[in-house]
Amino acid sequence: MNAIISCIESLRMKLDRHLKGDLKEYPTRIIFIDPLLQALGWDVRNPNEAELEYPTIDGKSVDYALKINRKPVLFIEAKSLNDPLTDVKSITQVVSYAVNAGVEWCILTNGVTYKVYRSTEKAEAPDKLLFEISLDPKDTEGMSIQQVVGLFSRFSSDAMARDVLPRIGEQIFTTAKIRKALDKLLMEPPNTLIRLIRSTVGDDTIKPKQVKDALQRLWTQTSEVQIASTSEPRGEPTRVRGKEYSEEHHIKGKPQEVVELFRTIDIFCRELAPTDIQRKYLATYVKYSHGKNIFCCVHLQKSGLRVGLRLKYSDLESPPEYVRDVSNIGHWGVGDVEFAIDSLERFQSAKGLIQKSFEENR
Repeated sequence: MNAIISCIESLRMKLDRHLKGDLKEYPTRIIFIDPLLQALGWDVRNPNEAELEYPTIDGKSVDYALKINRKPVLFIEAKSLNDPLTDVKSITQVVSYAVNAGVEWCILTNGVTYKVYRSTEKAEAPDKLLFEISLDPKDTEGMSIQQVVGLFSRFSSDAMARDVLPRIGEQIFTTAKIRKALDKLLMEPPNTLIRLIRSTVGDDTIKPKQVKDALQRLWTQTSEVQIASTSEPRGEPTRVRGKEYSEEHHIKGKPQEVVELFRTIDIFCRELAPTDIQRKYLATYVKYSHGKNIFCCVHLQKSGLRVGLRLKYSDLESPPEYVRDVSNIGHWGVGDVEFAIDSLERFQSAKGLIQKSFEENR
């Protein structure tokens, strides 16, 4: 990890100077991409580990084919340093390279931001995005260097050999698919499901329509229906009169992992008191309140979630290293405690802090 930290810190020192210029693709690879890949355990000088200009079936080539046991496991397509990486044609191209070669994972990068796609997902190319991570501190504000390293390390040589990406991909994409299937099943339950529930309940007086209505009520409690709030605490961003925000405003363009992390924390916050929690979508974050007391604010970033809690940092006993005191730092939301959630594992470790904030602000 120390080698990766040193590499990232070194590359960050070069960012400002090069971002002001017009660094083309090839020097971007030499100055930024190659050193990072080396730090992640890929020998870019050894074609058995990292083959450059790897030929594809259409007669073109992908910039890097990273290999385990001489077999490609990850394609990387590089762009110039200031490329925004939003061109659908570029995304589709690298995903197609991977699909055609039978390679599950591919990355589109400008040397600063790395977008990781799972080519085998049954979706449009942009929707195959699992996660992204950036070298630029402005893009990972609130994240510790260890968290940044952790996300980059997901596609290190060692991690690819241990199938780290496939495990994360299966967890995130499968959860999204099951959530979507449940939404359809419970909001529009088929007769077979209704009969199964009636049989399991063992009460013939309950009619099929009552089962259907109950399913809809239960699922709506944990669905994405917005709960309105009338309170506006001091210090929140100014809103345009009549402007309403929704979940779509916050998740649009975000990687699938960030979307699933948000939905996980959203359900957790609202289930702390199912009938009393108020959720409100604001311009820059989502707030959760109990009565008039806000206990949690969530800001969706491209690399994860920034979570703010109404707690005093000084009152925390041995706070984890990823938690920081923002009492004297400008930040979205409320409270003196903030941390970044970049994985489901991190969320599990932070649940106690969220619950503590809820209990102290109800």
